[in-house]
Amino acid sequence: MPNTESAKKRVRQNAKRRALNNWRKLRVKNQIKTFLSAVQHKDVGNAESEFRKVCSVLDKVACSGTIHRNTAARRKSRLSRRLRDLKSAAA
Repeated sequence: MPNTESAKKRVRQNAKRRALNNWRKLRVKNQIKTFLSAVQHKDVGNAESEFRKVCSVLDKVACSGTIHRNTAARRKSRLSRRLRDLKSAAA
């Protein structure tokens, strides 16, 4: 239990930041799920639009510091490879 006022404030701030970070991570996970379902259904057009959305969300989350920018880049790279394989299989 925090005793000082500053420690109490720190607990409140940490709770807010943790909730915001969890919300941001959940947005990323949900967006990736929609992209992967489009890839699984072999819908190239939908997968391309979902990929752009995933990249946007990853960039925003990385910019806020919730995840590291290299983690976001790695995830985008792996998802782009999935999209590239889907396009080559469709062609």
